[in-house]
Amino acid sequence: MDEQQANIRIAAVGDIHVRTGDKGKWVNLFKEASLKADVLLLCGDLTDTGDEQEAELLADELRSCAIPVVAVLGNHDHEKGRHKLIRQIMQQTGVNILDGESVVIKGIGFAGVKGFGGGFGNHMLSMFGEHEMKAFVQEAVDQALNLDRALARLDQENDHLKKIAVLHYSPMMETIQGEPLEIFPFLGSSRLAEPLIRRHVVATFHGHAHAGTLEGRLADDVKVFNVAKPILLKAGYDPPLFIYDV
Repeated sequence: MDEQQANIRIAAVGDIHVRTGDKGKWVNLFKEASLKADVLLLCGDLTDTGDEQEAELLADELRSCAIPVVAVLGNHDHEKGRHKLIRQIMQQTGVNILDGESVVIKGIGFAGVKGFGGGFGNHMLSMFGEHEMKAFVQEAVDQALNLDRALARLDQENDHLKKIAVLHYSPMMETIQGEPLEIFPFLGSSRLAEPLIRRHVVATFHGHAHAGTLEGRLADDVKVFNVAKPILLKAGYDPPLFIYDV
């Protein structure tokens, strides 16, 4: 495990939606992240259509990044069923792609999952009715369980480790405010919030909700940030990188 260091600076952005015609577009962003932070988080939707050529272009652009990169995939990365290939391409570039796994970098523990929909609070969907509805809810349950296991492994490694969660879907309603109410169940799930609170995560970063809200808080001590690129641009971040000190 890396030795604990003080004031680790994290740069985070989600929903960059890299396209095949983007050659050279992202180099300056990743160089800037390297200057401003110690670790870069990419919170899903790395590609625009889930195509491996988009992933290869992103991998090429990331060669300009001189700091460790931690990422999760998003729904766009799953669009063509090539998410395993996208994951492999990213890993070959040295990116830590987390899907129920964890990694310790510079003394900070990072746990990540894509997450899933399902709704929030008293309006969460329940496992009742048609097989398709049960399967939808089961995916949300499985993602929460995978997140909990990843966080538990960090606790086993060092129960004093500061933990950061990386998601694509939101664990709370507050950071998707601004989106149409009708699509809230497809933007995240409160099932993701329970392990974040119980495992005392310091901060959580997600994307997915492009018209949401930058910041929220779970149970008073878990900070949640929606770092989708459109949110950061709207909030005046130029380049679109949210910087957080741990």
